[in-house]
Amino acid sequence: MDSAAALGQVEERIARACKIAKRERDEVNLIAVSKTHPVEKIEPVLEAGHRVFGENRVQEAQAKWPDLRARYDEVELHLIGQLQSNKAEDAAATFDVIHSLDRSSLLKALAKAYDKLGKRVPCFIQVDVGEEEQKGGCAIPDLPALIDQAREADIPLLGLMCIPPADKEPAPFFALLDELARRHEPEPGAWALSMGMSADYETAIMLGATHIRVGSALFGERG
Repeated sequence: MDSAAALGQVEERIARACKIAKRERDEVNLIAVSKTHPVEKIEPVLEAGHRVFGENRVQEAQAKWPDLRARYDEVELHLIGQLQSNKAEDAAATFDVIHSLDRSSLLKALAKAYDKLGKRVPCFIQVDVGEEEQKGGCAIPDLPALIDQAREADIPLLGLMCIPPADKEPAPFFALLDELARRHEPEPGAWALSMGMSADYETAIMLGATHIRVGSALFGERG
């Protein structure tokens, strides 16, 4: 199946999950995760009208997306992978949204980059809901302090992001992220939730996801 046909199937499943959850389809943003996939796999999805994509690495995005953005208007590019502080300026220049703000040192690097570039790229704070340090993410007890630092540095926060442990049922972790967002958001319903990938995005939708990150279900296994 080509990626455009796969997009149609994913859209059908999103619509079905939204209907079951009594949510509107436009409450859920599909991020087509094109990391490691070549341009020829991405173009059919662009031709089908989809415009929101996710990449894991700054350097890969810099190599692939300038030409695509020149040919397709209104592309929105999300950084969903871990970000090194020394890549903060490149990330701010390349991406429209960053999903992996998870520590004070990165926050300071992003704030410096934003001031230099004269732009404020909105961020999700990645939360380590499964206590897996190798995945990155802010520890839950450290979350209030990081939120305060982001506000002081004038970094716009969209909400929270998580990647549940691969070997466990994801629903409790999605529910936990939703609870944390409700606890810390500036006003009810203000924050978005970036959660759910190819294997579990329907579950994530049921539990309040506003941004789902779908790669292999669209593009096949990694290129």
